[in-house]
Order: sequence, then structure tokens, then C-alpha cells
Amino acid sequence: MAGRLELSPARRRWLRQASLPALGAFLGGTGLARLAGAAEGGAAPLPAKARVLVVGGGYGGATVARYLRLFSGGRVEVVLVEPDAAFVSCPLSNLVLGGHAALAELTRGYGTLEARHGVRLVRDTVARIDPAGQTATLASGAVIAWDRLVLSPGVEMLWSEVEGLQDAQQQGRVLQAWKAGAETAALRRQLGAMPDGGTFAIAVPELPYRCPPGPYERACQVASYFKAAKPRSKVLVLDANDDVTSKPALFKRAWVELYPGMVEYRSGHKAVAVDTTGSAGGAAGGVVRFEVQDDVRADVLNVLPPMRAGAIAVATGLANANARWCHVDFLSFESTAARGIHVLGDAVQSAPAMPKSGHMANGHAKVAAAAIVARLAGWTLDSQPVLTNTCYSFVDATRVVHVASVHAYDAAEKTFRTVPGSGGLSGAPNAREGEIAWHWARTTWADMLG
Repeated sequence: MAGRLELSPARRRWLRQASLPALGAFLGGTGLARLAGAAEGGAAPLPAKARVLVVGGGYGGATVARYLRLFSGGRVEVVLVEPDAAFVSCPLSNLVLGGHAALAELTRGYGTLEARHGVRLVRDTVARIDPAGQTATLASGAVIAWDRLVLSPGVEMLWSEVEGLQDAQQQGRVLQAWKAGAETAALRRQLGAMPDGGTFAIAVPELPYRCPPGPYERACQVASYFKAAKPRSKVLVLDANDDVTSKPALFKRAWVELYPGMVEYRSGHKAVAVDTTGSAGGAAGGVVRFEVQDDVRADVLNVLPPMRAGAIAVATGLANANARWCHVDFLSFESTAARGIHVLGDAVQSAPAMPKSGHMANGHAKVAAAAIVARLAGWTLDSQPVLTNTCYSFVDATRVVHVASVHAYDAAEKTFRTVPGSGGLSGAPNAREGEIAWHWARTTWADMLG
């Protein structure tokens, strides 16, 4: 059964005058102009009760839920399944470890998505997906049918790649805190309990992993805390990669200038096991073992294993890139493994030089939302989407370094490519960019959640 897309004059003005300039940095003008033009004419049909199910309420999922409602003028029903009561931002969460922010500052509720934008919120998890039957079964046993499905499942830790790590994590001895929230607070408590003169070690996996600059920013934040409270302590960065994977010169400069003698970087250290048997009681700490190099003992271990797409994407058979990540059609972010299912954010097999970041997931979501509405309405998809990315990293309480890039769709290669001469790096850590980083975060959270 089909209906027609009818928008109020106010909504048409919003599409013409507000959305295009505001979202130009994310998508470029072409696709949105087509979307707005079609909405203005009111000539394209939409199914009367088309339902899109969105799984995961992070930077990708929350954004796509909101923009599906906006781009369809409220004609598409959107159901968002998310187990957590509130969104907690991973970007900026390292500031909690440095003692420069509280988790409450990074937390936003989902209520506005429902009250203002009409997104139906379901606090649950998806246990399994039936692509052929177009249904999702929740952990509670409820079944939700969908016309289109969007997965924004984040990442899953590959525990088996580091022997002993999952047991150590479950016992609370070796944490990751790579999803902001309870583990972030727990890792901060471990740092607080560590004696002055102790050692914090962070083990970095080989690329690709969520947030390339994140481990190095974390090293800065822990060093910032130690400099103020435990000045005889040390930070070890044990990197499986050959060098710092993002902003190397800027991070190394910060370590030398801000934390001389406190931060030590070691490349080529691929962690293969952890041993916490020597730790007393429930204390943190233990030994990290490596593929080649000597063992390292530390008072607090933060071991990040290799990662892959979130479990529900893998279980659904969408992880068709080395059984880790999800190949997608970059014009719509529709899975190449299952029609009608779109995958966003960190779970995607990235285009060349495309980072797994919150900013990028927000951009994926807008391309996908526009494509889904266009598909439902029978419109032509935008053939030239453009994405941007900026990653801000705090090297102390106020100073930031950034990396930025612009990514344009290459029709011949069917992928995104960085635009020559676009983007760039900070010249040096500076407080002005620290202010901009907080503005970016608050603006993006408002953009996602309404």
C-alpha cells in the first residue's frame, strides 16, 4: 500500500533553507538538494506505513533515526533498539581518566528523539535477525518486523586473540574502557589506587580498530593525571603497529614537551597474552606477553585486543570482509551480504583512509538516511556523496591536536577517496582547539539526539 509524501510549508522551508547549508559539510549539496526538491514537489510515493528498524543508539544509530524522520517528513516509522538508558560519548571520555571531565558531562538522554521527532525507543537488545523474513527478535522475546534495517553495532573485542584477557576483564583486573561508561569509571579508580611510582601500560592492537588516535590521547590523559597526582609514575605505550597510527609527530611532541621522562613509546609490541595471577586479591595489574618482545609488568594494564564488527552483524552473516568487518555499497551503506540491511560506523569495512570515528559514523548515517528515504520513495540516489571527518585529541586538560579530512565518492572505484589537498593537522597543541573540540561534541550530540 503506498501513500504520497506530503510536507507542511514549515517542513519544506526547513529542507530548503536550513538542512542544506547545515549538512553541506557532511553530505555535500547535491543529494540533499534532490531530496528537498522531491519533497517540495510532493510527487514521490512513500509506503504508507514503511518501518525502519535501527539497532544501536550511538553516533551512527541515533543520527540515522533522527534523520530518517526528518528526511521523510515523519512519514517513515522509525524504531530504535538500544539497551542503555542514555548515550555516553566515547569521544572525550579519555578526559575522565585524566580527571578533567565527568561522565555526566558526556551523557545525553534519548528522550528528545521520541518526544520531538517521533522515534519509537525500545530499551532492549537484538538477539537475532532474519534477513529473509525481515524480522528481528529481541532478547525479551518480542519480534519486530521491518521494511529496512539499519545496524550501528559498534565493535566487538576479539578476546581469543590475547590469551587470558577475557577472564581478566570479567574479573575486573584488566579493562578496556573502549565503550564509554562503567568501565571508564572503573579504569579511573584503578589509576587512583595505583601507588606513586607505579606503571600504567596500554597495549594498542594493529589497525584497523575503533578510534585510531584514542590510545595515544589516553596515554596523554593518564600522564596528565600522574603529573599532578603521582609524579614518579610512568606510562608505557606498547604498540603492535610500527608507529603511532594517527598524528604521530604531534603526540610524540606532546609526550616530550609536556611529560618528559614519563611516557615511553614502544612500537612492534603485539600482545598475545596477559597474566594477572600475581596480583593480590582483586587488584589490577599483571604481565603482558608479546609475540616477540620481552614480557612487561605494570601496576595497571589497559590491553586492547583486535576488534571486529559488533556481534549482531557477525551473527547475521554481514561480516564479509575477513570475517571481521562489513562490506557496504557506499552510496547507501547497504550491506553487500544482505539486501535491505544497512550498516554504519565502526562496523563497516572502511574506505581507504577513512577512520573509524564518531564524526564519520554521524556522516555515514546521513548518507544512509537519505538513501533509505529515496529507495522507499523511488527516487534516484545521490551519486556524489561527500563526507568529512575531524578527530580532536586532548593532550592535557585544555590543549588539543586535530586531524581532518574530506572524502568524496569515486564512482569508478565505488568507494570514498580523500580529496587531494583537503583536511590537515594542527600545527601544535593549543587551547583554542580545546574549546572547538567541546563545541564539536555538544553540537554533534544535539545533531544526533535533537
